[in-house]
Amino acid sequence: MLGTLTNIDLNFMFDDLNDSNILLYAAKCYDKPNCIDSEFDDDYKRIRYIKRLLHRYRISGEIKERLLLNHLVITQNVFGVEASTRMLFVRIDPRDYSALKTFLVYTSAMPEIVEGIYGEDIISSDISLDPKIIDILRRL
Repeated sequence: MLGTLTNIDLNFMFDDLNDSNILLYAAKCYDKPNCIDSEFDDDYKRIRYIKRLLHRYRISGEIKERLLLNHLVITQNVFGVEASTRMLFVRIDPRDYSALKTFLVYTSAMPEIVEGIYGEDIISSDISLDPKIIDILRRL
């Protein structure tokens, strides 16, 4: 007889979050009852928008902080703070971690350790804050 997956089985499955299991993890963490597929797709795409905004900031030095904060807060609301943070660290280029961390600290969502990203834990204290973004966020 085939057994069913329990929450314990699923949690073990996501101990190491990576490109091959992030979509399933997002679906598991999605907290929006009675949603349709297109709503999930739109909410999941917000991670890509955040990635694009952070990349653009690294390349051009310009940041659309309010737009990024909007996407970040919505992502945290529908996937949960811990899950959205883990998914962002999977999707975001490590060169953009400093900017990402600054926004996560601003929203009180940056943990001491982001566990299980491509088989490693990311230690918050190893990532510096971005001084330019700090200045921008202080003025909000």
